[in-house]
This record gives sequence, C-alpha cells and structure tokens, in this order.
Amino acid sequence: MSERTETRRSVLKATGVALGAAALPSVASASTNESGWTDVESPVGGTLYDIEQTTAGAYAVGDAGVVLERTEKGWKKVLDGGPTGNGNNLYGADVTDDGKRLWFVGSSGSIGEYDVTTGNLNDHSAPMDVTSNFNDVAVTGEAGEANVYVAGDSGKMYYSFENGATQTWDYVTPGSGSAINAVDFYDDRKGHIVDGNKSVFHTQDGSTWDKIGLADANVNFYGVDSDGADDVWVSGGGGMVFHWNGTSWVPADTGDAGLRDIEVENGEGLTVGGGGNVYDRESGEWKPDTTPTGQNLKAVLRKSDPEIAVGAGGTIIEH
Repeated sequence: MSERTETRRSVLKATGVALGAAALPSVASASTNESGWTDVESPVGGTLYDIEQTTAGAYAVGDAGVVLERTEKGWKKVLDGGPTGNGNNLYGADVTDDGKRLWFVGSSGSIGEYDVTTGNLNDHSAPMDVTSNFNDVAVTGEAGEANVYVAGDSGKMYYSFENGATQTWDYVTPGSGSAINAVDFYDDRKGHIVDGNKSVFHTQDGSTWDKIGLADANVNFYGVDSDGADDVWVSGGGGMVFHWNGTSWVPADTGDAGLRDIEVENGEGLTVGGGGNVYDRESGEWKPDTTPTGQNLKAVLRKSDPEIAVGAGGTIIEH
C-alpha cells in the first residue's frame, strides 16, 4: 500500500466515515443476491460515472452535472447542473487526502471543487480557456492546497500545483494525442494514466510522463489503480486486467465484459464493467460476483463500508 493511500484511509477512519455503520441507508432495497450485493434506490435515472469516499460519506457524480451524497436516509442529490450550472456531464471525481474536498470534472471543460464540510462549491472550469471534455481527475494533498491532475479527451494532461487557481495551470501531451481515459496518483506527484492508444504512462514529478506499457494488449484501457511505481492495475476491454509488478505486465482474463474501473489493495480488489459484472480478487484470482443489475457499471468504491458500485440508469449497488 502506498504512503498516500495509507494516510488518506487513516484520516477517513478517524472521522468514523469509512467504517461507519450508521451511514447505512434506511431506504428499502430493491433486491439482494447470494453474493451480498444490494440494489439501492437512486434519486436519478442518468448514468453515474464515478464515486468517491469523503469525510462526510460517499459521493457519486454523473449525467447533467449531478452530485449525489449517501446519507443515513439514503442517497440524495446535493448538486445539479455541475460547477457551472450548465448541466454538463461529470465523468470523473477524486477527493483530497484529508477527505474534505471533492473534485470532479466533465464535459465542456467542467472542473468543480466541492467542500463536503460546508457545501461550498468552487468553479475551476475551462482552465487556459480549454472547453474540451475531461474524463478523469486525481488530486493529492489537503483541502485548499491540492495538486490537481485532469485527464483530457484530446490526449492532454492538465495540471495545477496550486489548487487549480487561475494562471497556475499547464499541460503536457504524454502520448500520441489519444484520449486519456483514467488517472490515479499514489503520491503527491507520482502516478499513472491510461489512454485510448492502449498505453500506460508513469510520472514522478507530475508534469513529465514516461510510457511503461503495454505491448500487444489488443484491448482498450478504461481504468487504472496506481498504488506504487511497481504496483499498477489496469482494467480494459474483453474482460482483461493487467498488473505491473515493476518487472513485467501480468494479464488476467475475467470474461467478455469491458471493465471500466478497478481498485486493488494488498492483492485484493474489485473491478466492474458491462452488464452489471463485478469481479472480486481474492487469493490471487479474479472471481465473478452475482449482482442484482444488468446495467453497465462505471465505477467502484472498495475502501468503504459498504462497498459501492455505480453505473447506467442511475444504478447504485452496495455490498
């Protein structure tokens, strides 16, 4: 486990959120199956693209700029329309290391910073006058002092080392210009990205990127979990998962579903994707979980109690 991951999880545990049984919704669930996944009532019908854990609980983002919060009485909408109020879709989210600020990005250059302790929203949209789509975001550091990394659909990585303040943004094109689909960091300025050209890149300074794979993958890459320079997990099309152990890429084939997100820690993890598919990694093997939904799942939150996955049609399932 990386130092940054350990620090963030310790903060969330200290607040009583990550393991908070009191946060369980009282809303009746639609169905439960033998794997323990429950279909939970959702306040929206649009796609939910990402989910994160904060000191105030779990938050999900999605279509039309919606932001949902998980409360004791179930999921509720806390923001509609995104950071600009224009209803731009939100595709990616991340949280500061102290769990107090939720950052999210999306279409038309949308970037928002939401304070989960006060409800205040800061709009950082269109940095450098860029209004292309942003697919994902990673933030490191504490609230108000974050390094912000934004994955662009045009193949550019945008970054600010001063909490997204105007005039502090810069960008770099790590690869061929293919869309950058996912980004994750394991330290303040160290992390990984995957792009639409079947490539994985690593940075050690937050601004320059080196390609570390992946030859002959033959599938698109959708998700990345960056836990260290020698511990990287990538999920992709055709049910494929790849693990970089510092020496080689180790593939695993789970089936046919495109896997959109992945979270692994100390060798155990979850990956989710098309058709409601969830795969659980234990004892070195990926095994399927049955779920109560056939909707395409877009993101999974593993470092929480309960574990949560979200996706198309406003789907929320919990375990």
